[in-house]
Amino acid sequence: MRSARLTGGVGPGADRARPDEPCSDGDPLLLVAHGSRDPRAAEATRALARAVAAARPDTPVLASWLDHTEPGPTEALRGLAAAGYSRAVLVPLLLTAAYHRRVDIPAAVAAAQQGDAPIQVRITDVLGPVRGEVDPALLAGLRRRLGEAQPGRYDALVLAAAGTRDAAARGSVGRVAAELGAALNLPTRVSYASAAPPDAGAAVTRLRAAGARRVAVAAYFLAPGLFHDAVTASARDAGAVAVASPLTDAPDLVDLILRRTTATPART
Repeated sequence: MRSARLTGGVGPGADRARPDEPCSDGDPLLLVAHGSRDPRAAEATRALARAVAAARPDTPVLASWLDHTEPGPTEALRGLAAAGYSRAVLVPLLLTAAYHRRVDIPAAVAAAQQGDAPIQVRITDVLGPVRGEVDPALLAGLRRRLGEAQPGRYDALVLAAAGTRDAAARGSVGRVAAELGAALNLPTRVSYASAAPPDAGAAVTRLRAAGARRVAVAAYFLAPGLFHDAVTASARDAGAVAVASPLTDAPDLVDLILRRTTATPART
């Protein structure tokens, strides 16, 4: 019988202490975020896990982090195995398929599968573009947050992302920017908070120099933190009229996560 004691979990049985109360027959979902020293980021991930659990009430949902916050994915998977689960679905809460998806997450899974109680893990695709395709739910979430920032018309847009040295990952961010700009019929530029130029302020400045007067910034972030704070300050200083909040627990993101769990992952 599966134990209901799941450290760090939300959803069915997550807060129960009695080991004789069974969990759902559904394979548990493990959401794995990047992690941040900023406590707002971890709370946003927990809020997203709660939203996913509410949408999938018969499935245990747990949150874990690659860095800075516990539990890590290896610990979380070992906890599931100790609770009697033989299978789990791991969802990388990542917007690009860069180093963390290619290296860190498979390594964490491999470590969890060592020992007396290995667990079979299916790793889904990231939440960003897969095979060059941007999920409509991702665009819907970005548009939702833009609308919440300041309803109205803009004449140009910046998509601000965390940043990466991975050229393919930057290309996927560019694809999101292109599709978001096309959906809104706006000229759009990409900016990065780290690892690659330009920053948000420089991107806003270039659009304004080209004639735009009402430049908005869409936040290609899953959670608040120092990067989003830096984007907001830089963009505002450059004259942006609106900076969107991160996606956090947007209903569109919840929908995307649930559909990732049922899709066949791309080969990496």
